[in-house]
Amino acid sequence: MVAGLIVSCGFAPLEQAWLVWPGLVLFVVALRGATPALGAWLGWVFGTSFLLVLLNWVLVFDVPGAYVALAAFEGLFYAGFGAVFAVLVRHRAWPLLGALAWMAAEMLRSLLPFGGFPWGRLAFAAVDTPLAPLARWLGVSVLSGAVFLTAALVVWAFTRRSAGAGRVRRLVVGAVSIAAVFALGAVLPVGLAGEGRSLQIAVIQGDVPGTGAQWYGEQREVLENHVRVTSQYAARVHAGELPQPDMVLWPENASDIDPITDVAAGEMIAGAARDVGAPILVGAILDGPSDGTAYNASVVWDPETGPGDQYVKQHLVPWGEYVPMRGFSEWLVPLLAEEVPRDMLSGDESGAVRIGDGVVGTMTCFDVVFDSLVRDAVLDGAEMLVVQTNNATFTGTPQPEQQWQISRLRAIESGRYVAVPSTNGISGVIGPDGSVQATAPEQEPAYLSEEVQVATSVTTGTRFGVWIERASLLVVGAVLAVGMLRRKVRRR
Repeated sequence: MVAGLIVSCGFAPLEQAWLVWPGLVLFVVALRGATPALGAWLGWVFGTSFLLVLLNWVLVFDVPGAYVALAAFEGLFYAGFGAVFAVLVRHRAWPLLGALAWMAAEMLRSLLPFGGFPWGRLAFAAVDTPLAPLARWLGVSVLSGAVFLTAALVVWAFTRRSAGAGRVRRLVVGAVSIAAVFALGAVLPVGLAGEGRSLQIAVIQGDVPGTGAQWYGEQREVLENHVRVTSQYAARVHAGELPQPDMVLWPENASDIDPITDVAAGEMIAGAARDVGAPILVGAILDGPSDGTAYNASVVWDPETGPGDQYVKQHLVPWGEYVPMRGFSEWLVPLLAEEVPRDMLSGDESGAVRIGDGVVGTMTCFDVVFDSLVRDAVLDGAEMLVVQTNNATFTGTPQPEQQWQISRLRAIESGRYVAVPSTNGISGVIGPDGSVQATAPEQEPAYLSEEVQVATSVTTGTRFGVWIERASLLVVGAVLAVGMLRRKVRRR
């Protein structure tokens, strides 16, 4: 439990990344010598305590049982890791195999159940460490593995039973190995993946009353806020105080009224686009094929031709944007019928959308956690990334800061600028090295006018990181299978 609590300190709001290593060292020490059953129990306790701290922002929904259940269920993935690690630790190369097992466990968390929930990957806490460049060259999963590997090597170096020269040699090898991993990360270059032309972008933060998603009048007010802030920004552009933008970026839920079917909403957005003289990427809720369905979409709104390219959010939040097993879920939590009256439908196309003369890779809020969505958008030509988000519900919690950490790592991984338009914060622009170029003040109307450069090539981490992650699962599975076969042969 203590190990999980310590590891959680590496994430926002504390962001003390160095504490991840002593937490993992304690966890590895506890697992060494454990049976698979005990390893599973220790893993579950570690994972559940870690997630209870990390995910405390779930309590804003005022359903403590769901919060505890989420942490306890996700803790099962760490239980699986603990059981597997208890077997792998018998191998001579157990630190490396343990790192691969950790990568495999994070992969499974990103897939199961209901599309996965990989919040809290070790890599996200390592964005400001010397290891962060590994994400650009080998992928986010390898960065998580490297964090675990270096912690495991500390335990390996100090667990030699013999004394004298053997102990010294083991300490030296361990120290050199750890230093080599950190040195590799430190010397790997980061930055723009292929230098391209410049773009002038505007990030609009309209602010919201309350959470911005309570009733129709409030939704109309949120849209009006974003139109008004865009007009204020446009006035400064017309006055020559700010440069003419190539694109304007609005956040998720900027229009919870379908602007395609609602004439008044569409006219408001069209007027804002004409006023600023640039296409707007609008986060909008679009009507679905039935009254009980909808789409969480990003719509490009051109000042002359109106709505164009669209992206529909792929990774929807279960019980937040749709209700699995609705009948049973509403019986268990009647509030769901009121809070989630319509089920969002997921999209199946990448987030690469053309806006003006550029192509951006848009991810909607929760999408940013998933490696494959970044990869698909970049491979489809995205020159920069946009994370449209509505964090208004989580104001005052660590959730926006945790998501900001993830967005910064995506910039490093992809070698691209990342723009984050949020309804009320954190809105900002991130450089391709993960540095913060600009942020808007939170919980008030604001806009940012920033120049960015487009990327023209694909980083190896983006291209191959997903495949390395899958390979880790295969390697761990093969090692376990061979071990089982050998034990069976010995019994015979």
